[in-house]
Amino acid sequence: MVAVAEPRDVRRERFAAEHSIPPENVFADWESLASRPRIADAVLVCTQDQMHTEPVLALTKLGYHVMVEKPMAPTEAECRQIVAAAEAAGVVFAVGHVMRYTPYTRALKEVVDSGVLGDIVSVQHLEPVGFWHQAHSYVRGNWRREDESSFMLMAKSCHDIDWLQYVLGEPPTKVSSFGRLSHFRPENRPAGAADRCLDCSVESTCPYSAKRFYFDRLVQGNTGWPVDVLVDEYTADALGEALRTGPYGRCVYACDNDVVDHQVVNMEFASGATGVFTMTAFTEQGDRQTKLFGSHGQLVGDGETIDVYDFLTGTHRTVEPATTGDMTAGGGHGGGDAGLMDAFVAAVAAGDSARVSSGPRDSLTSHLTVFAAERARRQGTVEPVPPPLDLITG
Repeated sequence: MVAVAEPRDVRRERFAAEHSIPPENVFADWESLASRPRIADAVLVCTQDQMHTEPVLALTKLGYHVMVEKPMAPTEAECRQIVAAAEAAGVVFAVGHVMRYTPYTRALKEVVDSGVLGDIVSVQHLEPVGFWHQAHSYVRGNWRREDESSFMLMAKSCHDIDWLQYVLGEPPTKVSSFGRLSHFRPENRPAGAADRCLDCSVESTCPYSAKRFYFDRLVQGNTGWPVDVLVDEYTADALGEALRTGPYGRCVYACDNDVVDHQVVNMEFASGATGVFTMTAFTEQGDRQTKLFGSHGQLVGDGETIDVYDFLTGTHRTVEPATTGDMTAGGGHGGGDAGLMDAFVAAVAAGDSARVSSGPRDSLTSHLTVFAAERARRQGTVEPVPPPLDLITG
């Protein structure tokens, strides 16, 4: 790491100190970095969802290889513009679809590609967001409102739509979708509940208590995600102040959230296979669960272990890939974070974009599926998934 651009003083200074970055390469915003000639091989764009397009366009124009967090951008036009810019610049470009890079995914895809399942006929895939993760990120947090980030399917589940496309080796051609914001609404607020958990007389009986959730983790010594989202100093006083005055101390029934808390997406593929994806907040935090139904076998995966059942022999085979951490952000997404960075750095070093599996065209294809699914949900229609053609230049 040779430079950092970060608007928050404490985190910028901390990062610069950890990596011995010289003062002349420490910036308060990305614009200051982009105003100088290129000073590194590659750059990571980790801004919020609606703040990806401008820095990506500016930095690719300067010749930087780019890894951008998912989603690429909250609109189809911006996604196409980003891909066009990356391709025109001829740089290595990766999207942070970390699920592609886990040992679990690698093992599961090897099973599918081996042909032991025959032709894949249908698939079921569940993303159990987790009741507390929904409350933290999508009710109280940065991704709670579409106008400030993006719609829920894009913000949270473009990972999963992309993963299904990758595992099956083809994108969907048609989608339908259903979902809504059902629970985290003012009308579901318990009697006597206060606007903030620290002031609430019924806090002890609420599963979404911010007081219990964050203080319990601090007491346990967990100062990483999600506690570090709230505070820079890991003390009870700092956390208490954050809950008294900041967004994460609000009652989940008294927030300004508008993203859905559950959604299903139905898919049809060119091969004739069908799929259903379910995203729901109302689960224990856990790994994704997948069932693949083939003409010659069945696969059941829980994020850690893969069970393969062979129709001909009537036998089960268990695959247990080595995993690193859990699938949360704090756990490194099951080795996906490290896998993505290893692939990106290797691609940049070798000048070989093929070492990155979540490149511009593949990522655009899965983003287009997500946009189509959201249109289907809003309009009550079956929507075709457009091809990743006609890129917007600029």
